[in-house]
Amino acid sequence: MGIFNQNDIRQIVARGSDVRTAEAQLARFKKGFPWMAIVGPATPERGISVLSKEMSDKAAAYYDNSTGVTKCKFVPASGAASRMFKDIFAALSEMESGHDAAPGSPADTLAKNIKKFAFWSEDIFPKETNTPEGRIDVASKVLTDKGLGYGSKPKGVIMFHRYEDGETRTAFAEHLVEAQEYMRNPDGTANLVVTISPEHRELFEKELERVKEAYEKKWNVRFNVNFTYQEKSTDTIAADLKDKPFRTDDGSLLFRPGGHGALIHNLNKVDAELVSIKNIDNVSNQRLLPVTAYWKKVLLGECLMLRDRIFSYLERLDAQTDPRSESCHVLCDEIESFFDSELCVQMPLTTRPAERVAMLRAKLNRPIRICGMVRNQGEPGGGPFIIAGKDEATSLQILESVQIDKDNEGSMSAMARATHFNPVDIVCCLRNYKGEKFNLLDYIDEDAGFISSKSYQGRELKALELPGLWNGAMSDWNTKFVEVPLETFNPVKVVLDLLRPAHQG
Repeated sequence: MGIFNQNDIRQIVARGSDVRTAEAQLARFKKGFPWMAIVGPATPERGISVLSKEMSDKAAAYYDNSTGVTKCKFVPASGAASRMFKDIFAALSEMESGHDAAPGSPADTLAKNIKKFAFWSEDIFPKETNTPEGRIDVASKVLTDKGLGYGSKPKGVIMFHRYEDGETRTAFAEHLVEAQEYMRNPDGTANLVVTISPEHRELFEKELERVKEAYEKKWNVRFNVNFTYQEKSTDTIAADLKDKPFRTDDGSLLFRPGGHGALIHNLNKVDAELVSIKNIDNVSNQRLLPVTAYWKKVLLGECLMLRDRIFSYLERLDAQTDPRSESCHVLCDEIESFFDSELCVQMPLTTRPAERVAMLRAKLNRPIRICGMVRNQGEPGGGPFIIAGKDEATSLQILESVQIDKDNEGSMSAMARATHFNPVDIVCCLRNYKGEKFNLLDYIDEDAGFISSKSYQGRELKALELPGLWNGAMSDWNTKFVEVPLETFNPVKVVLDLLRPAHQG
């Protein structure tokens, strides 16, 4: 008898998946995922490019002078604001049961500084907030339908910033402002693909309607915004603690979202050649837009320069008729030197000329990404490393801590020596040297996912996370890491982050 009964099979197929995929996912719970084979951390000594002013200006100019490249901004925005207000939720429950918020606690800080937040208005919030009742009222008005109802809304429609003229902007609105600044197409359009949860679509559409006309007039731009969802077929099956299918009370299978790695399917549908990826909460007050836009253009220019160099190598390889010729040998030496010095890719040795050419062509003809890296200041985020792949070649990869073997002395030493982390500031080229779209699903490392512990209605379970969008889902891309200033990274993980200077006027 198989793992699944007929009801299970109908449930799996109805989600757009198939039994073989579900079986493979269950098998993962038993065999797990291999640890990443870390060669060393990517640092300014090797692996992270630290650009001089002359080099960064050259890259930005290269982007500004580029022609015929279609552009799109890709914004993962499906996250709910509940995590952003986690501490306030907990405090409200405590305060309503008679325990006042401690001085300096998140709830106390929120109440004392409520007028500094862009979502404050005198007709919603109490005048007196520095009392037990005031603190309860502030938290309640922020979180529940008694006021703003932010506790159940997506992070993208939370008011982040207020300006001197009285304008207030959500995180989503700030992404529109950014897009027109550095991702404008020659025809005057700015294209955005925003990944959201289906239940939040109406809120995002209302927010777009609120600002679109005014912004288009102010900046002489036309916004094309496409809201997309994480496909149900990318949800992963949950397992119980014995690695059997986890079943709900009615006996049906439980599926969970597969993590941000599922968004590679959404990215794969983007038609533009040049794509900028940035999380919904990583925006700042417009006064920082010049530095943000400049460094985005630097990354975009670096991406186009890398693309053009790779395309040139592929065209030169095409022109070679004999892999055993001296000219082909010299070209292969040049390409290998480029891979080593620019992308930290060291190829496995081979004495067969045709095999060498084939390996180099395969390595060159892949999607390209440039990842901005900031100096590690203790913020959460994936780390940049040089790893050894299954094909024996080394490469640059962004790893999460859960992918690193804590019992491996070499891996832990590499973690300790790491200097930077990835703030999800990525630009990509998604077409090959013949102008054809890459199928991004061909470049996923299926061994780069991980297993996490979750619960459902008080019952423990195992959950499967797909290879992350900027981790294993882009594992087989050509990757370059470039240092960017910390000023370009201003995420809002908790509501009190909005009190930081980058989010204040």
